[in-house]
Amino acid sequence: MTSPSPAAKLAAEFFGTFWLVFGGCGSAIYAAKQIAQSDDGQSTFQVGIGFLGVALAFGLTVVTMAYAVGHISGAHFNPAITLGAAVGGRLPWKELPGYWISQVVGGLVAGLLLFVIAKGQPGFDATGNMAANGYGEHSPSNYNLTSVFIAEVLLTAFFLIVVLGATDGRAPGGFGPLAIGLSLTLIHLISIPISNTSVNPARSTGVAFFNGNGAPGQLWVFWVAPLIGGIIGGLLYPLLFENGKFAFGNRAAADRTDVDRTRA
Repeated sequence: MTSPSPAAKLAAEFFGTFWLVFGGCGSAIYAAKQIAQSDDGQSTFQVGIGFLGVALAFGLTVVTMAYAVGHISGAHFNPAITLGAAVGGRLPWKELPGYWISQVVGGLVAGLLLFVIAKGQPGFDATGNMAANGYGEHSPSNYNLTSVFIAEVLLTAFFLIVVLGATDGRAPGGFGPLAIGLSLTLIHLISIPISNTSVNPARSTGVAFFNGNGAPGQLWVFWVAPLIGGIIGGLLYPLLFENGKFAFGNRAAADRTDVDRTRA
């Protein structure tokens, strides 16, 4: 089978990241909190999807696009995953910059369209309402910087271990996207109250500047912490489960060039 072209890989990462940000953040912006009124007009009640629905939306975006384009790019959709894949020997380092650019641009385009659509609702104010990540007063439950940083590093590291394990050639074939999507759902169920859940710098960047309200100034945390987590996960998986191999990209060119076992 012909290997995907570099352009095809970058397009897959663009569209996959776009879908993740548009579907995940869109569910939070448009559908998480919907209030309905009783027939008699005397009471109101919540009909939105809430935290659970948003968590499922993020997981479903990854499942659907991993099945759609995982065989092309490896379905990273996340700079931290790409960094972990390079550290763990699944991606040549030379491909990392292109992946990162495609992911960030895909996230920003999604953020722009989310903003444009949201502004079509009378009275909508984007400030603080674009599903941005944050700590302190910008955390959904006012968690401080230390708590948010630890959570983001820890959850991203485990996410990398799941991704590398689920796409390992020894894993059951065809189930990688499900394991990865369900893992992302679980991560959101844990940490939406903490930081609104990033574990993905492209997701955070995609909406931060449209959200305002402190999100751009806090964006560094949602780059640094996930990338550290990605490095940790990328180191731990080969150390613990691949006979202690520290490939740092050298092995990738020889036997597995991407986190591409999603096509198995």
